[in-house]
Amino acid sequence: MLNVPPQAFPAPGSQQRVSAGGRAKVPLKPGRSLMDWIRLTKSGKDLTGLKGRLIEVTEDELAKHNKKEDCWICIRGFVYNVTPYMEYHPGGEDELMKAAGTDGTDLFDQVHRWVNYESMLKECLVGRMAVKPIAAPKGMLPEKKGLGASVKDLTPSYDWFQTDNLITIVIYTKQKDMNAELVIVDCQDKRLRGEIIVGDHSYLVELDLDHAVQEDMAVNIAEKVGKIEIILKKKDNVHWKMLGQPLESHNTFIKRTDRGLFYRKCKLVSKTEVTHDTKLLCLMLPKSTHLHVPIGQHVYLKKNIAGTEVVKPYTPVLPFLPLDFKEPFSHDGAHIYLMIKIYSCGLFTQALDHLQIGDYISVSNPEGNFKKSQVQTSEDLFLLAAGTGFTPMVKLLNFALTEVSCLRTVKLIFFNKTEDDILWRNQLEQLALKDERFEVQFILSQPTKDWVGKQGKISSSLLSEFVKRSRRDSKVLICICGPTPFTEQGVQYLKDLGYSQEEIHAFTA
Repeated sequence: MLNVPPQAFPAPGSQQRVSAGGRAKVPLKPGRSLMDWIRLTKSGKDLTGLKGRLIEVTEDELAKHNKKEDCWICIRGFVYNVTPYMEYHPGGEDELMKAAGTDGTDLFDQVHRWVNYESMLKECLVGRMAVKPIAAPKGMLPEKKGLGASVKDLTPSYDWFQTDNLITIVIYTKQKDMNAELVIVDCQDKRLRGEIIVGDHSYLVELDLDHAVQEDMAVNIAEKVGKIEIILKKKDNVHWKMLGQPLESHNTFIKRTDRGLFYRKCKLVSKTEVTHDTKLLCLMLPKSTHLHVPIGQHVYLKKNIAGTEVVKPYTPVLPFLPLDFKEPFSHDGAHIYLMIKIYSCGLFTQALDHLQIGDYISVSNPEGNFKKSQVQTSEDLFLLAAGTGFTPMVKLLNFALTEVSCLRTVKLIFFNKTEDDILWRNQLEQLALKDERFEVQFILSQPTKDWVGKQGKISSSLLSEFVKRSRRDSKVLICICGPTPFTEQGVQYLKDLGYSQEEIHAFTA
C-alpha cells in the first residue's frame, strides 16, 4: 500500500475528458471565442455571400469551394459556407479543410457528432445538396439497401398488452446479457421513447401514445433471456385501441453512430464546492426516465446561450468515494453527479455556474467506447489523471475495488498544478489507508516551497518509476485522462516503455 504524501493534488487547466479518439484544440486569436462567433452570427452580416438566398448545390459546384478563403462543406445534405468560421473553430483551420468542397458528414461524426452544427452554423447555410438521379437498367428498380442477414437475425422485436390500469410494452432483445445500462427509456407528454443498446447497434421503440399516462414508470429486465418490460400506469382507466402513433424512427435497428442524440431536461438539485474552482453538480432525472450511465462513458449537456445551442461533454462521477468495498456502491439511479471546473473565461462553464437550484438543463444519452471487460481481466490497473481528467476514474476506481477479484494493485497517479486544486484529496487518502490494493501518488507542477511530495509534469522517467507490473506476466490496463497534450504525451511515453495499445485506454475530447 502507498504511503500517501502529506500534500496532494490539484487540477491543471483541463477540461472534462471523454470518449477515446478526440482531437487537439488550437489556440484561437483574440476576439475569436465562442461568444465572439455568436455575436458575429447575430450581427446581420451576410456570412454566406448569397445575400440571404438558399440555393441547390451540385457536387461539381461544391467541389469548387475547397480553399481556406472559399470553403463550403456538406453535412447531412445541407451545405454551409464555413469560410467565416475558420478562425473561430477550436480544432483549427486544417481540421475544417479536410472536408473542404466535399461531404464532410462521416468526418464530422468521427470527431464531434454531438456538436449542434445546425445552430452554430445556421447563418452560414448555403442550401441543400441536389439529389442525384439513380440510373437503373431498363425494367429494373434500384436495389434497396437493407440490413445484412446477420444483423436481421439480431433485430429485437416488441409487443404490448394492457390491463384496466396498466400498459406493458415487452421488448424481446434476443440477447442473453442484457442489463439496466443498455436500456434507456423516456416518457414525456404522451411520447414514449425506449432505446436498447445491442453492441454497436441501437433498437428504438418511439411512439405518441394513444392516451396519457402517469409519471411513474417501471422497467423490468430479465437479464438471462433478454426480455425488457416497460410498465406504464394509465391516467384514465380506458381501453386503448392501439398503443400509439409510430414516429419516424420507431421499430428501427441501426448503428448507434447513425442515431441522433436524445436529450431530456434534468433539474439541478444541489451544487457543492469541491475546490476553489470546481463544483459538484447533482442533476435529477425526470420521474419518467430510466437511464444508468455506464462506467467510462459520458453525457452531453446542452444549453441555449445568446440564442445558440452550445453542447459540452462531461463524465458523471459518484457523489463521493465509498470507503467500504464489501458490496458494490449503488444509488437510486435518479441522479447524475458531475464534477465541473469553472473557467473564468469559459462561456459554457460560467453558464453552468450561474444555474440556480431548481433550474433545468438538457442531458443526453450516454456515449463512449470504454468496456468494463477491459478491467475485469486485469491484474494491475493504473490510472493516470490530470485535473478534472480524474472524473472518469471515479466510477472506474469504485468498480475495480468492488467487483474485480483478480486485481492485485490499483494505482492512481494524479497530476495537478497546486495543492489548492485538489479534488477529493481527503477521500483518496482515506481510501489508500483503507484498502491495501490501492495506492495514490500526487504530483504537482507548480508546488509551493512547503510541498514535500513529487513534483513535475508527465514524463517517461516519472512513468517508469510508478507504472510497473506487479509480476513479469501481469495483465495490465492503463487508463489516462487529462488535457490533450497530457494524454497524447502520456500514451507515447507508455508505448516507449513497452506497453501495447491494447493495454492503454485514453479518454480524450
